[in-house]
Amino acid sequence: MRPSAVYLIWMNRMINSDVFRYRLLRHLVYWASIIVFFALLWGSFHDDYFKQFLLQLLYLPDKLIPTYITLYVLMPRFLLKERYGVFFAWLIPILLLSGFLHWVIALYIELPIFSPDEYWGPLLYIPKIIKAATYIYPYVLVAFIIKFLKHWYRQQKETEELAKGKLEAELKFLKTQLHPHFLFNTLNNLYALTLKKSDKAPELVLKLSDLMDYMLYECDTDRVKLSREVQFVRNYFEIEKIRYGDRLETEVMITGEVGKKEIAPLIFLPFLENAFKHGTSKELDKSVITFELDTQDHYIGMTIVNSKPISALKSEKQNGIGLHNVRRRLELQYGQENFTLRTEDHQDEFKVTLEIRS
Repeated sequence: MRPSAVYLIWMNRMINSDVFRYRLLRHLVYWASIIVFFALLWGSFHDDYFKQFLLQLLYLPDKLIPTYITLYVLMPRFLLKERYGVFFAWLIPILLLSGFLHWVIALYIELPIFSPDEYWGPLLYIPKIIKAATYIYPYVLVAFIIKFLKHWYRQQKETEELAKGKLEAELKFLKTQLHPHFLFNTLNNLYALTLKKSDKAPELVLKLSDLMDYMLYECDTDRVKLSREVQFVRNYFEIEKIRYGDRLETEVMITGEVGKKEIAPLIFLPFLENAFKHGTSKELDKSVITFELDTQDHYIGMTIVNSKPISALKSEKQNGIGLHNVRRRLELQYGQENFTLRTEDHQDEFKVTLEIRS
């Protein structure tokens, strides 16, 4: 296929594309507005609107050329790449050449048509050329500002989209760190019960099934119903109660209305894992773990306390990867100013308090 044919096909596609049509329409509207505005402005001084309209059309090329060279050549090649010296080194001569074009149009078109008996000066009249350039640069400046603001807005949108995508990827990564750990522990519980041929194994399977349904099909969103998260906590406690039997004492206390509230999914899971990991030590004759949830209009408060051996060192704090991850999740999903997370390491118990404000 000949290059000319390829060029014609490409031009046909461009002209028929919606992007090209809308851009062309916007540019036509812009320049039509410029022509009408200045024709009315200058025409109002001597009541010669038609003449001024013709002059605006006549001098349009000396405005179009520097404007589009600036927008589509100088700006992307130099200005946006922070090569400011090169940008202005090209811009100034282009404006002067446009001023020269303006002066040529004035001498050889406007003068013969509207003032044939006057003399305006020679062709290379430097002061007139510079003055003509000063007429042109405001047009270039206005178009440049519009283009630059459009570019800045597009960059901001792209930055926001990238940040949002990064946020979503990070949240998914943090949640995947939690799921395998919890499932591994639960399957270990089930395995231990089946070895003992315990009658509680079927009950554990049902609880696990409900947890899996919640984690796989209901947690793939930014928010879930708080009532569903509470049910998840209850199931978790019941599973662990089955595993440890009478050696473990648990209590779940819920105050306030949870039916209409929402919360980030599985936000309590790291605290539960942490509490049962450290609060069911074999050194304890009796393990105690309590979970309290209090809800108000714009407030959700959670407290979880687990017992710990008196012999445990104070330096062995329960602030592993789970608590670190949940703090990061809270920052990403609620903002650092909208939550408070505190841990208290006492001699015989460890306490975690979470407050979420909306």
